[in-house]
Amino acid sequence: NRRKKKGDSILENPSIPNPFPELCSPFASVLSASLLPKATSRKKQVIKVYSEDDTSRAFEVPSDITARDVCQLLILKNHYVDDHSWTLFEQLNHTGLGRAIEDHELVVEVQSNWVMEEETKLYFRKNYAKYEFFKNPLSFFPDHMISFPSETNAALSHSGILQMFLSSSTYPEIHGYLHAKEQGKKSWKKLYFLLRRSGLYFSTKGTSKEPRHLQFFCEFSNSDMYMSLTGKKISGAPTNYGFCFKPNKSGGTRDLKQLCADDEQSRTCWMTAIRLLKYGMQLYQNYMQPYQGRSGCSPLNITPMRSISENSLVAMDFSGHRSRIIENPTEALSVAVEEGLAWRRRGCLRLNSHGSPIAMSNMAIHRSQSWFHHKISREEAQRLILQHGLVDGVFLVRDSQSNPKTFVLSLSHGLKIKHFQIVPLEDDGKLFYTLDDGHTRFTDLIQLVEFYQLNKGVLPCKLKHYCARIAL
Repeated sequence: NRRKKKGDSILENPSIPNPFPELCSPFASVLSASLLPKATSRKKQVIKVYSEDDTSRAFEVPSDITARDVCQLLILKNHYVDDHSWTLFEQLNHTGLGRAIEDHELVVEVQSNWVMEEETKLYFRKNYAKYEFFKNPLSFFPDHMISFPSETNAALSHSGILQMFLSSSTYPEIHGYLHAKEQGKKSWKKLYFLLRRSGLYFSTKGTSKEPRHLQFFCEFSNSDMYMSLTGKKISGAPTNYGFCFKPNKSGGTRDLKQLCADDEQSRTCWMTAIRLLKYGMQLYQNYMQPYQGRSGCSPLNITPMRSISENSLVAMDFSGHRSRIIENPTEALSVAVEEGLAWRRRGCLRLNSHGSPIAMSNMAIHRSQSWFHHKISREEAQRLILQHGLVDGVFLVRDSQSNPKTFVLSLSHGLKIKHFQIVPLEDDGKLFYTLDDGHTRFTDLIQLVEFYQLNKGVLPCKLKHYCARIAL
């Protein structure tokens, strides 16, 4: 046997099979390339994706991978349930701007438009409002902001509105006041704007729509639309509802075309209409076919399936001499809640030094829940909910900053974020939590959240989607 020379390796001697080929990959510590579509001849590039807790993953991707493909990789790798709301976000930390990258956009192309000094990051998070306008157009396009061509029936249904947005021949007109930042100045001016198929215009004479009074403001084919995540802080805008247009490969903030609306409904209407104008039928295809992969294969169904035995379970009452099936759904739900609370009480028991059971404090039981955010401010809670989408029922629970003994439920409803104080009550030596001055009491925050997920109670809507800080 010849002596092994310095520099020899298993890779250099093909006669010796490599038992661990994956350890020799330059990206062994990141996402497995086997999850990616096969792309032997295509160029590849490394991208880095962050989560809300600032953990990150870097991985090598082909140049034509879409945002939805990247989301699918992270869903599979982290064993998340794919409810079609996972989204890739582009965030410009220096300017406080952010946008949801559309599912069909090429990620490498998005990165190629980045400017070094902007400190831009990709984030992986939920966006429940991504296609909400297809489900509920009424709340996105208020009557006072939308006009139709004169030949169109004025009593057009709201599903008909969407058809007009997606049609190549017609397009509704969006109109209303917006504040615009004057180019090269710090001042803002309130102007009457109109959105038409050819672009965004403002009137130089009040609310006049005559062509001689309309001045072109922006078109969208070579720019992207961003939402202001910092309110008035950085831009000095007159309201908190800012958005802007940033040209591709721009030189920085001096090229931004900045606008802000008077309220969230107005901003949502403008931004939704511009998305539909820019991408049209592609958005509808993204909504109807959430994931097909670039090869056109059928979507990977990774939603956990219920077993046959689980599907065949029925509610039973064993309290009497003979067991009986509970057919009343209200009674069945009551039994399920009761058993869940009994299980939690058993789970919270601990043994003291003498071997006797002691109850664990229900002050800490909520800390492990994804919807609970320990010490965040009101502003940060609003930012988190805004990033997850202003859909009715998006919520989180946090510590109160003004009163350290209480908690706050922050909830999205009607395109607004509302805050409800959760107050602790002591009765007969026992601690309870309430949202309605003690009329409805709960032994811990988990019980409270579960109740309001099933019942609206004093809230404007049920709790539906929670904001979570996921880890990658």
